[in-house]
Amino acid sequence: QVQLVESGGGLVQPGGSLRLSCAASGNFFSWYIMGWYRQAPGKQRELVAIITTDDTTNYADSVKGRFTISTDNAKNTVYLQMNDLKPDDTAVYYCYFRRLPTVLPYWGQGTQVTVSS
Repeated sequence: QVQLVESGGGLVQPGGSLRLSCAASGNFFSWYIMGWYRQAPGKQRELVAIITTDDTTNYADSVKGRFTISTDNAKNTVYLQMNDLKPDDTAVYYCYFRRLPTVLPYWGQGTQVTVSS
């Protein structure tokens, strides 16, 4: 069992910044993926950014150059620095954890990010 607690969402104006955090606890394998998905009203859930145990990262094309994913030294907390936020970034952001090579994900509770003037 893995527990994910995320924070950092809120309301921000276009062009502003937010930083999301997700703290993981529980039993870990040596290899895993952590990151964020998001779901906006009327849209499908989409991958935003992920990072693996060896610090390999992947980003959605829509956020490349604006968002940065990282972990702390213990690799049990993942951050998403979101810069130059746009209204289309408005969504509920869900922290994601998956042990490798398994396919079963764990999800955080979700945090609302609203970008509006």
